[in-house]
Parts: sequence; C-alpha cells; structure tokens
Amino acid sequence: MYEDLQGKTAIVTGSSKGIGKAIAERFGKEKMNVVVNYHSDPSGAEETIETIKQNGGQAVAVEADVSSEAGIEALMDTALQQFGTLDVMVNNSGFNGAEAMPHEMSLEDWQKVIDVNVTGTFMGAKAALKHMMKHNIKGNVLNISSVHQQIPRPLNVQYSTSKGGMKLMTETLALNYADKGIRVNALAPGTIATESNDDLQEEEHKQVQLKKIPMKTFGKPEEVAAAAAWLVSEEASYVTGTTLFVDGGMTLYPSQLE
Repeated sequence: MYEDLQGKTAIVTGSSKGIGKAIAERFGKEKMNVVVNYHSDPSGAEETIETIKQNGGQAVAVEADVSSEAGIEALMDTALQQFGTLDVMVNNSGFNGAEAMPHEMSLEDWQKVIDVNVTGTFMGAKAALKHMMKHNIKGNVLNISSVHQQIPRPLNVQYSTSKGGMKLMTETLALNYADKGIRVNALAPGTIATESNDDLQEEEHKQVQLKKIPMKTFGKPEEVAAAAAWLVSEEASYVTGTTLFVDGGMTLYPSQLE
C-alpha cells in the first residue's frame, strides 16, 4: 500500500469490468476516492463501487461516453462535486474494433477505435491537466496502452495505430508538464485474462497465445492494477514519460524466432 494515495481522488474510465475495474478496486485498497465510469454496464459499475467501499475507499459511478466532450465533462463535474478535486486520471477505456484487412476496412470501423482510444485519451488528459494546472496540483495522468504500441497487430491496423499514437501522446504530454510536477505515464498490458479475452478458454487459441509469452502464463488484471498504483504513487516520483510493460515478456516476442 502507498500511504500518499490515501484520500486522493481518481477518475478511472471504463472501470465496470476488466483492467479498469481492477485498477479502480486497487485504488479502493489505497483508500482513494474513485469516479467509476461505465458506458453500458451499470451492474458492473455497481459491483466495482461496492468492492471499493469494502476496501476502504469512496466511489461514485458515472455513465459517460469518453469519446465525447460531454462524457469527459460529466466525469470531471462528478469528481469535483463529490470529492472537490482530481489528483489522478486513468484513461483506460479502449476499443479493439473489428478485424479486417486494411483495404477492406470501413472508415466507420477505423474512426470508432480512434475516437475512443486516441481522442478519448486526449480529452481525458486535457481535462485533468487543465484542472491540475489551475489548482497547482502535482497530479498524475496514466494512459492504459497495450503491447500493440510496439508489436503490430495483424488485421487490426486501427488498434495498433491507436496504441502507437497513445505512446507518443504520453511522451509529449510528459515533456510538456514535467516542470509543473505533473507526471504522465502509460501502462502496456500483454494478454490479460479478462472478459474481453474470453476466447482464451479455447485450448487451441490459448496455446497459440502462450507461445508468444516467455513466462508461459496470462496476466491477471490485479497485476496491472498493482503497477498502476505504483506509477501514480510517490514511490514513482521520478518516473514520467515512460511506458511500463506488464506483459510477461511478450514484447520480447520469441515466437517470431521460431
């Protein structure tokens, strides 16, 4: 646990399930105030809130589309109304998109991924940074990227492009605000056992994926959450503009050598 996080306020987008849920729940263990965001899963958001409160934190849920300015404003307004400030912004909401050869991909399929993963992350960061600058808060922005900011993802050019964009967005924002005491970092998970990866239950697909992971096991959402808590704590006070890979060595990609 990180004592400096106690009582601080965080927004975690897309926190009704998966990695976002685990991060929000870990923040509850740190006794933080958490704005839980969901788009279409109110029951999942309520479960997250209940766990946060059981862990010792405070929480409130907000339905919002983070690819819209109105959605981001709703999250910020709630954080300020309920808890008075914002110290940590976690841009976790992400969308994979449909698989397709690039020459057959519709502009709509491309744009939807870019809107959520890139534009949504930018708007979330912008809103948080504006508040932190106005109130001289030495806060944190944490963007949840993917190993696919480094490893191209076949049939998902829109997803790989979005995550590559998040990498340089993170680095550029970190450069712009480092002298203000605001840290901006990213987490890049590998293959994590979440609801969105339920096809890992199929043995054939599972074995194919495991070949790409030197540790020969899938990650747990809680392991990503532990890294998130460290990055936004004072234990990581001299870390900004970096991407921390939580991937069991997947970016080493040994299967490419077989």
